[in-house]
Amino acid sequence: MQAEPKKSLVGEEYEVEVGPVAHGGHCIARTAEGQVLFVRHTLPGERVVARVTEGEEGARFLRADAVEVLDAAKDRIEAPCPYAGPGRCGGCDWQHVKPGAQRRFKGEVLAEQLRRLAGLTPEEAGWDGTVMPAEGDKVPAGEVPAWRTRVQYAVDASGRAGLRRHRSHEVEPIDHCMIAAPGVSELGIEKRDWSGMESVDAIAATGSQDRQVILTPKPGARLPIVELDKPVSVMRVGEKDRGVHRVHGRPFVRERADDRTYRVGSGGFWQVHPKAADTLVKAVMQGLLPRKGDTALDLYCGVGLFAGALADRVGEKGAVLGIESGKRAVEDARHNLAEFDRVRIELGKVEAVLPRTGITEVDLVVLDPPRAGAGRKTVEHLSTLGARRIAYVACDPAALARDLGYFREGGYRVRTLRAFDLFPMTHHLECVAILEPTVKGS
Repeated sequence: MQAEPKKSLVGEEYEVEVGPVAHGGHCIARTAEGQVLFVRHTLPGERVVARVTEGEEGARFLRADAVEVLDAAKDRIEAPCPYAGPGRCGGCDWQHVKPGAQRRFKGEVLAEQLRRLAGLTPEEAGWDGTVMPAEGDKVPAGEVPAWRTRVQYAVDASGRAGLRRHRSHEVEPIDHCMIAAPGVSELGIEKRDWSGMESVDAIAATGSQDRQVILTPKPGARLPIVELDKPVSVMRVGEKDRGVHRVHGRPFVRERADDRTYRVGSGGFWQVHPKAADTLVKAVMQGLLPRKGDTALDLYCGVGLFAGALADRVGEKGAVLGIESGKRAVEDARHNLAEFDRVRIELGKVEAVLPRTGITEVDLVVLDPPRAGAGRKTVEHLSTLGARRIAYVACDPAALARDLGYFREGGYRVRTLRAFDLFPMTHHLECVAILEPTVKGS
């Protein structure tokens, strides 16, 4: 006999006291019956009316938006962006929060993930508890940092560009994104008709005047003639192979970090905040303190950002091996670092390639894994290589904390941890953890 479908609670409203901030851009509350609510557009300590956006009777938790604030927290402000709020654009999480409080909440989330998943206090992680803003991101009240150098616009049925609503395929048409970098805003994407397109990605390089748009057409649609307010190169996503193909202009943009220029092709990965690449290279190199003659690994190396910084510092007698799974990124990394005989870039997944290299010893390791983290298997392997120091660059505090726990099992402790707010107005942050063997000299 089939069980009756559970009743949807979408649209139900609850008056709740809001508890602590949680990972993901929401806060935790409970209904009078004790059911957990993950509530967006609120702050710890507030009393709000929360309207359910996802969930059913008996579910472990419900998702909700705060649609009325009955008792506001002192850190609440009027959202500067006209498209922020319940049911609106999902690009930002904290438009309604003072910038200093945003960083404090991110710190609270990081501390909670370290405690819960790695069993570490901030002191044990060598972290002072602060989340540092990027240079230039402290702006006057009512303004927000314009930092996002890569923006993916969705296109609605009428051909208007916009951004997706939270956890939805619905499009919020916009006239201007406040967090978009000036190089993106000046293209005028929002003013054009994009009928027939699923999405338009806009990229504004920070190391050059390079601008690029990547068009993803709907099945069978023809590409429009792209005439924007600034010169751009144009790429398209293939309908069958989903690869990125050149239409006109350069198939790459030139980025700059650590006094070096990097080619980034086909919309490949590069840090989105204009100050991020330099900020992270500096933190990693200060933590690792490379020496002449060192051997180093750069895992998930992308277009070679950290490999290039390491190659500069380990000198001609040193050696750097980068591993990256993206074919185009490997081509770019090999091009970017062609001047260094001491650098080798291998194509493939880290967990598959690293064991095949036959490397049994290394002095330094940098890893910058995707949001899911490196995972137990890779961490266990790295823990056997005897590295003097390991730098872990993380964009997700939960994955970082899990992997730090695995490193501890492998005989490594966190020496220092630094956190950077490289994604203002969102719940994301970037961390750099420096690890060393638990037993000195091992």
